[in-house]
Amino acid sequence: MFVEPEVEKGWIEVICGSMFSGKTEELIRRLRRSKLAHQKVRTFKPAIDVRYDESNVVSHNANSWESIPIKHSSEILNLIGDADVVGIDEAQFFDMELPSICNQLAERKLRVILAGLDMDFKGNPFGPMPALMAMAEYVTKVHAICMKCGNVASYTFKRIRNDQTVELGERDLYEARCRSCFNEGMAMAREQISMDL
Repeated sequence: MFVEPEVEKGWIEVICGSMFSGKTEELIRRLRRSKLAHQKVRTFKPAIDVRYDESNVVSHNANSWESIPIKHSSEILNLIGDADVVGIDEAQFFDMELPSICNQLAERKLRVILAGLDMDFKGNPFGPMPALMAMAEYVTKVHAICMKCGNVASYTFKRIRNDQTVELGERDLYEARCRSCFNEGMAMAREQISMDL
C-alpha cells in the first residue's frame, strides 16, 4: 500500500493499471487521507467521462468524490485555487499537455495524484500516461483479476471489435485480462477480421 512521504515539496504520483483494477478507488483513498490531514484538495476529470456522473469522480464500486470536469488540461492551472493536493482521474483521456501541466503544479509545491489506464485496448501505451509515469516520483501499478481465467490481469480487452481508442464503457464493452487471455482474444479478433474480409 502507498504511504504518503513526509516532505513539503511538490511531487507527482501516478496510479495506473487496466480497467477494473481499482485505480479510481486508490485515487479516492489518497484524496480522503489528504482531506483528513486538513489539506485542501481539488480534483479534475475529463468532461467526456459521464459514465457514472457528469461531474463527480466515481469508482466501479460506486464510491465518489467531488470533481470538476474539464475539456483541456490547461484549465487546471486556472481552477486549482489554493489547493495543496490536485487529483486527476482518467488521465489517459487528457491531451498531451497534461504532463507539462502536472510538472508546473509539482514545481509550485503541490502534490499531484493521477489515475489512468496505462495501456489502451490494443495493449499500447495510452495518451499522456507514459510521459506521466516517466516523470512521476511515485508510480503504483494496480492489477485486476482476469475475467477469463482468474489470474492477475494487467490488460484491458475490448469485447466489441472496432478501432475506436476512446470509447466509454463498462463490463458490457471491456474485460480485464491476463497477458495470456489478452493475447488469445486479440488473435481471435484478428482471425475474425481476416475472415470478414
